[in-house]
Amino acid sequence: MLTEKKEMRILTIGAHAADQELAAGMIIAKYTAAGHKAFVLSLTPGEKGHATLSAEEYAEQKKREATECCRKLGAEAIFLNYKDAELPYNDEVSLEVCDIIRDIKPDVIITHWQNSMHRDHRHAHKIAMDAHFFAALKRIERAKPAHWTRRVYFSENWEDMEGYEPDIYVEIPEPIFEQYCDALSSFALWEGGTGWPYADYYKSLARLRGCLGGGLNWKYAATLMVPRGGMVQRFAGERLPLEL
Repeated sequence: MLTEKKEMRILTIGAHAADQELAAGMIIAKYTAAGHKAFVLSLTPGEKGHATLSAEEYAEQKKREATECCRKLGAEAIFLNYKDAELPYNDEVSLEVCDIIRDIKPDVIITHWQNSMHRDHRHAHKIAMDAHFFAALKRIERAKPAHWTRRVYFSENWEDMEGYEPDIYVEIPEPIFEQYCDALSSFALWEGGTGWPYADYYKSLARLRGCLGGGLNWKYAATLMVPRGGMVQRFAGERLPLEL
């Protein structure tokens, strides 16, 4: 285990603004409250999901919402400018994310699981995994030196559930859960503004995972999946799974 004085850096990589805030926001809030740093990278704003606003108007709204949400989670929001539903998967994008990894030097990366109903999520997974690989290779010369991120995890997102297996259960104290709900209310979509009951789903999921992860001892939990072949464990209380 790392000592408590060691500052960790967590980088989440999502296809759209709100993706990782929703799926990993409780974990982000827990670790920033413990003095660690978190960064939320959105590859697109997710700007094409509004019934009345133009894509340009909604992109600006989503960026404002994500920035405020991340502020409440104690994280920094980072945006790339790719288009919703048109996120390309190629080396150019992966190297752009590689540069961000080398700049931030995260100890942990959290991104999408590979199986998703959403094309952008599938591409984001592959981009993140390639970027992680590129960032570690000294022979790939970029502006910043190589950096290897020891831990990569996949968050639990309602659109990415095919084959998702919760390997790590992270206990979420009630104040952190409330902080998460307040932060996510920065997004209009949280209360069903785009036709999907995000708040109901993620609040219920947190309670369900709390029951499964800690029984009567936990009220809320969030889960992560490890790459296949990785170490699968459950961690309770103040034992920080992301520090292993």
